[in-house]
Amino acid sequence: METDPNPMSYLKISGLTKAFGKKRVLDGLDLEVRQGECLVVFGGSGSGKTTLLRQIAGVMEPDAGSIHIGGEDVGEVGPESRGVAMAFQNFALYPHLTAFENIASPLRARRMAEAEVAARVLEVARLLKIDHVLTHLPKQLSNGQKQRTSLGRSLVHRPPVLLLDDPLRNVDAKIRFEMRLEFPKLFKAFGSTVLYVTQDYREALALGDRIGVLVDGRFQQIDSPHGIYRNPRTREVARLFGDPPINLFEVTPRVDGDALAVDIGGLPVRLDDLRPQARPELIGRACVLGVRPEDVVFSTQEQPGALPVALEAVMPINVRTVTLLKAGQGAAGAEILSSRPEDPALAGRRERLPGWATLVPGRAMFFDRATGARL
Repeated sequence: METDPNPMSYLKISGLTKAFGKKRVLDGLDLEVRQGECLVVFGGSGSGKTTLLRQIAGVMEPDAGSIHIGGEDVGEVGPESRGVAMAFQNFALYPHLTAFENIASPLRARRMAEAEVAARVLEVARLLKIDHVLTHLPKQLSNGQKQRTSLGRSLVHRPPVLLLDDPLRNVDAKIRFEMRLEFPKLFKAFGSTVLYVTQDYREALALGDRIGVLVDGRFQQIDSPHGIYRNPRTREVARLFGDPPINLFEVTPRVDGDALAVDIGGLPVRLDDLRPQARPELIGRACVLGVRPEDVVFSTQEQPGALPVALEAVMPINVRTVTLLKAGQGAAGAEILSSRPEDPALAGRRERLPGWATLVPGRAMFFDRATGARL
């Protein structure tokens, strides 16, 4: 077998390409995952996430490219010999087998001794907190218990590589929250290299050591959760992460004294933290200004350099309050989302309220209007 020239990467994908008819689902994909790392593959429906997992698992052949696992090219290795386990969003449990037998099935296929089978099943069931339902059939299990049973079946033989295809998609919000807390501990306990697919940005931020943002068959960015959220390389990556979503304004920065300035809603705003000599490439350029809602501070008291706005709507979200602000009038006006800690003074407010919006210094992002690339 051909060996991987980079031993630091336990799972390495190079130039992976797959097309169905005229649609290229994966377009020369490259990826390296370290041993024991959890990398979350995040993307919308049809971005190629499940196709990527199936090719790593060996149940689908790529049109081009290579896959190395543990330093070896597995292009000619069958699924059963790759050391890969995969769990699906639809649980895929055997309906006639108990939870114990479902979890034990990979071990029985390997003809493992019964004492070892029992010990391993009980170990993983205790970690997943389903040891009390091992005698139950799938129809007797809740969706959360089914999901944990499916995951237990994938983990029980301690696979070097674990592929999880949106496993929390079909469970309720409470179970999703609990499993987001538990998954990192489980992954570390078993030491598997994990590729976790999801369409939920919260899941990606909570679970990934790193996140790969897959758009149209290519990774637009692979970075830490903090890097993805705070330093997105493209407008598309910035737009995909955050609820409420990032504010995006088409602007053309200009010089205003010793600072850069832009117009939002037809009103001028000085960016006092940005000096023209520090960012000369922005001057006169068609840009998109991105500002996270938590970086917009609303006040009913006038602030120096603040943008005059009208508060249009208030929406409490858990311990935060989201406000919809309006800068300017008519069609030229701009809507701005602001997110702040829970504010009883604004809770339930329905009438318009004049105020001022200040952009937190150092948090503005600029993207090229034509390409979407970060400037």
